[in-house]
Amino acid sequence: MIDHTGLNVSDYGKSKAFYLKTLAPLGYQVLKELPRNIATEGAVGLGVPPKPDFWIAGGTPQPRRTHVAFRAGSRNEVDAFYQAGLAAGGRDNGPPGIRPHYHPNYYGAFVLDPDGHNIEAVCHEPA
Repeated sequence: MIDHTGLNVSDYGKSKAFYLKTLAPLGYQVLKELPRNIATEGAVGLGVPPKPDFWIAGGTPQPRRTHVAFRAGSRNEVDAFYQAGLAAGGRDNGPPGIRPHYHPNYYGAFVLDPDGHNIEAVCHEPA
């Protein structure tokens, strides 16, 4: 079981705003922000209370683009994630829809964050 994951981002403020808006439909919020004397370029832990499970930190982004998928409770949440991601400045990388090559109920959507990382929301429940 994964406890948490994170990404380094080139523009902490821009990426923080992007993720706050994009992940809000999934119930994510800021749960912990590290002080600047610990994370000089900024670091924030996002998640659904009580514990952050996704972190971003200012710095040099990973040299290769990363894929992170967030579990959604419904297909409507996937749709809202996708719209929020585009409204927050993300780029389309696959609109909401069934991805039958994964399994018959795999409903996902993909947006690229400001650094080009592939961010997904997925619901595994039938319609």
